[in-house]
Amino acid sequence: MERTEALEIVKKQITKHRYEHTLGVMETAISLAQQYGADEKKAELSAIFHDYAKFRPKDEMENIIVREKMPELLLKFNSELWHAPVGAFLVKTEVGIQDEEVLDAIKYHTSGRAQMTLLEKIIYLADYIEPGRHFPGVEEVRALAEKDLNEALIKAVQNTILFLMKKNQPVYPETFNTYNDLVIK
Repeated sequence: MERTEALEIVKKQITKHRYEHTLGVMETAISLAQQYGADEKKAELSAIFHDYAKFRPKDEMENIIVREKMPELLLKFNSELWHAPVGAFLVKTEVGIQDEEVLDAIKYHTSGRAQMTLLEKIIYLADYIEPGRHFPGVEEVRALAEKDLNEALIKAVQNTILFLMKKNQPVYPETFNTYNDLVIK
């Protein structure tokens, strides 16, 4: 699928602000793919569709999680996590993208997972550091991304875990698994 067609599909699903974010993620993902030797077209496509389900009603996402036998543990955590696995499912069923690498990059862009692929790491990080993001720690992660993808990812996951802990919010186990897997290597 070409960029223009993909962007037109996504534009109908998200807000103007989220569309601007998506463009930033796309450009960042392409740049990271070039830098670290990943497939640029897959990075572009994954980035464009990463927030495809972001604005779906919560009850629709919950029904998909249950119906499609996704980990029901998701339902015990912040609904912000839901759009990633639900998005991968909808991109496959509604848009017709069948590439499992692309779908997994979408699926794990919020939680991460142990043994992330290069493409999954790029989409996770691109979503975290795209130019429109402004929060404490993002500049450090951007600088790390210029030098070492895994070090940048470790810092991003660490920041996310600490942010959730400071707000007394639960941390999804797969996010801890991501962190542990990265620091053990």
